[in-house]
Amino acid sequence: MSACGAEPGLISIDQALSLIQQRTQVLGVEIIDLNSALHRYLAENVYSNINLPMFSQSAVDGYAIHADDVIQADATFALIGEIRAGQSAEFELKHGQAVRIFTGAQIPNGTTTVARQEIVKTLENQTIQISETLKSHADIRDIGEEISVGQCLAEKGQQLTVGAIAALSMAGIQQIQVFQYPKVAVVITGDEVAETVEDFASGKIFDANAPLIQAWFKQRNQTVDIFHVADTEQAVKTLLADLSQNYQLILTTGGVSVGDYDFIRPVALDLGFEQIFWKVKQKPGKPMFFAELQKTDQTSCYLLGLPGNPAAVYVGMQIYTSTLLDAFQGQASSLQWFSAELSHDLKADARERFLRMSVQFDQAKLKVQSLAKQQSHMLSNLMQANCLVRIPAGDKIEAGQIVQGIFI
Repeated sequence: MSACGAEPGLISIDQALSLIQQRTQVLGVEIIDLNSALHRYLAENVYSNINLPMFSQSAVDGYAIHADDVIQADATFALIGEIRAGQSAEFELKHGQAVRIFTGAQIPNGTTTVARQEIVKTLENQTIQISETLKSHADIRDIGEEISVGQCLAEKGQQLTVGAIAALSMAGIQQIQVFQYPKVAVVITGDEVAETVEDFASGKIFDANAPLIQAWFKQRNQTVDIFHVADTEQAVKTLLADLSQNYQLILTTGGVSVGDYDFIRPVALDLGFEQIFWKVKQKPGKPMFFAELQKTDQTSCYLLGLPGNPAAVYVGMQIYTSTLLDAFQGQASSLQWFSAELSHDLKADARERFLRMSVQFDQAKLKVQSLAKQQSHMLSNLMQANCLVRIPAGDKIEAGQIVQGIFI
């Protein structure tokens, strides 16, 4: 008998990720409001239709002045009015004149410089005096100095962050074209899921997987539909047959191993799903299943079957579901691996492992520390974990060795 993790047919983590990227059809595009686009990927370049600033404006609260070149200290100017932000400057300054102006307000024609209010004294007879030498063109924001008409603001494939949305909003962009999110059904299998405390009397347990997955998608600004199904072949078959016609992704937890009540894989194959891979040489989450159903309308429904243990589900979401969602949107995986020094020894294992760890800077080095309670049915250490670290298979890993991880 083969050792656990060494049986034939297992593929590597990298092979599994590559197959997800290669086999997943890119979805179409849609136009949505910018304020709903957090985490979405752009399906086209975005160009500016305006200059930014749209007009030359004051960078400070102060006074717009018309003068020749450098203004010497103690120079005086006639104050002829005031311009607040949002008001248009409908007059022209002449030599020796000044106007009170506020940050962001349009500077009037004829302005050669702006004097910040801290260096200005107000005299009698609507006269101001500059207390310091002032260069020409001080504190003026020129039209188009940040963005000009026709400038590319964001490129196709770029993921929209909070900062990107703010920058596009300032440029007047209100709608954008993005790659579609898949419609996702989440199937929680198992008769053991408790709905009330009283259910514990019959040996049931509370479900962590549905809240975990729902919160994970919510963090990505996406909603999913949750379904629970009993551990019977007919119940699984009826549900998967229906979901496969209405969703682009079916994400399941449990029922993908070789137990007597593990019906996800055999039912999916019976319904016409083509197996892309089953079982990955990793820990936790070895019996992961990925399959595709090609439908008569030339579209596909994909099934990603994760093991039932919640730690395996968590790893599957962070590593594989993330990669799959990116592939739907025509993107390479968004997994951002960091390198860090392992602060302690780790025993050898036949499979690559994803361990929940704590990462922090120590004397200018990024270091990771493993946490207790790493078993696949345990989640409590996620209260302290801030990264998943990928530990190579084979030999013992020694303290000081460099390992790869992702922040969570």
